[in-house]
Amino acid sequence: MAALAKGVSLSLMALWVFGSTVYHTLILGVPQAEIMGAIGVLALAANLASVFLLLPYKDGDANVRSVWLCSRNDAIGNLIVMGAALGVWSTTSAWPDLAVAAIMAGIFLSSAVQILRQAWGEYRTDATGTKAAAA
Repeated sequence: MAALAKGVSLSLMALWVFGSTVYHTLILGVPQAEIMGAIGVLALAANLASVFLLLPYKDGDANVRSVWLCSRNDAIGNLIVMGAALGVWSTTSAWPDLAVAAIMAGIFLSSAVQILRQAWGEYRTDATGTKAAAA
């Protein structure tokens, strides 16, 4: 059930990332590239440490896999944000930031689908008792 909730929340996060970036781009203007880049570098270091710690567990049950997927997504997102920061800095345009938001939303939605499929399969197996009887 926790993995199902995580899959739904990850889907909502994808929508929020894209929506808030569109709002910031259209209403607030060009983001500060230096801040984007600096935070991207610091966050990447933290997320890569998490990814490497969780790597042996990436094929576990739906809940463990969801944690690994989120850590991996965060590290990928950090790299993409650093690229967007470079794009925003070099073009003085908010479009690289908007493009990155679309990519990250797609990554989040893809992971959410994977988590929801696996979690739903595990939930159905537990509901029928086949998995519980084997334990």
